[in-house]
Formats: sequence, structure tokens, C-alpha cells
Amino acid sequence: MTTPLQGISSMATRQVLAELATAWQAAGGEPVHIESVGGVDAARRVQAGEESFDVVFLAADAIAKLEAAGRVLPGSKVDLVLSSTAVAVRAGSPQPDIGSEEAVRAAVLAAPTVGYSTGPSGVALQKLFERWGIADEVKARTVQAPPGVPVGSLVARGEVALGFQQLSELIHVEGIAIVGALPPAIAIDTVFSAGVIAGSAQADAVRRLLAFMAAPEAAEAKRRQGMEPV
Repeated sequence: MTTPLQGISSMATRQVLAELATAWQAAGGEPVHIESVGGVDAARRVQAGEESFDVVFLAADAIAKLEAAGRVLPGSKVDLVLSSTAVAVRAGSPQPDIGSEEAVRAAVLAAPTVGYSTGPSGVALQKLFERWGIADEVKARTVQAPPGVPVGSLVARGEVALGFQQLSELIHVEGIAIVGALPPAIAIDTVFSAGVIAGSAQADAVRRLLAFMAAPEAAEAKRRQGMEPV
């Protein structure tokens, strides 16, 4: 019996990885089991040397740090998808203008509550608020979703009026309306990559899996899940 490949990923890529893993197995590849958790938690667990994983899927910079720390095999990093950050409101609510940087800033200032994630998009959004000089002004109105909790779910429940998160994490949430992606001037785009965990007994199989996931034939699956191939 073939031993399943064990992976860990951030929540942002769980849908696209599930679709690609299913296609891989349908094509005769090894079984794959991917645990999706908050990206910060995933990186921490790999950094701590948790031995049950063969492959890790995270933002490109996080994979690079794990490689530098010796937790990911040198040279095994593969870029898979480009994920853009979008804006959402509760279904039925008025949708703000987000067509320009100035419009997004105005929308943030007008919103009673603003939600963001613990992942790369949330970090970048906080830096954007600082650059705009409004970080202190909106601090009391911002809500950071707990690790692993989609910002969209907070929007759907009315706990957050204006939510920012990876489009891939918003498109499957019921009860929200996606206003659109951030305009080019302030686009928050994240490349998600993968790497072979150092010490994996199935490194060759992981490399074949990642080559499959990075192939041109995987492009449509990535677009269906709100991402773009890289």
C-alpha cells in the first residue's frame, strides 16, 4: 500500500490544493493528505521540526525562510500560484467605490469595522494603513480574524463591515458580496510556493507532485479557485 504524502498549507491555498491533489491522484499519483491551518501556525510547526510532513505550501517568502533554516530541502522551492487580495461586504450591503487608492482609503475611513487576516495580505494591509497615516485612527475599528478563520465569515455574520483577504478565500463564502480586487496602485499580491520538507522519505514523489502542480495543465484549476498561475 502506497504511503500518502503528508502536506501542510496555509488556508489561502486549501481549495486549489485540494483540486490539484485530486487531479494528481486521478492521474495515478500517490495519495496526498494536506492539512490546512493558519499560515503563521503552519510555518511555526515546520520550523519546530514536526516530522510528519513531506511538503509545505506557504507564501514564497515563508518557504524561503524555512529553506534558509534547513527545514526545506535546498533548491526544492516551486512557485505555484499568484493570489490577489480583494474586498468584501455583507451580501445586500452597499458596495463602496474601490476603483482607486483614494477611494479605498475613503472606504476604510468610512467603515464602522474593517477586517483582515493574520496572513500576508493582513500584514501588507496594516503597512498600507501606516503609509496612509491612518493606522492609529482606525485601530479601534479593525478586527484581525483568528488564524484559520476566514475574514469572509466575519463579514457574513455582520461582525465586520469591510473585509480584506485573498480572493481565493472569499469566493467560496456564502453571505458576502465581493466588491473586487484592490486597484493596481495598492494591489496586495502574494506568490504561494511549496517545498520538500528536509528529512522526508518521499522527496522524489513530492518533487513529481510539485512538477504536476506547476505544469501549464494546472492553470485552469488555479483560475477556478481565484488565483493565477506563475
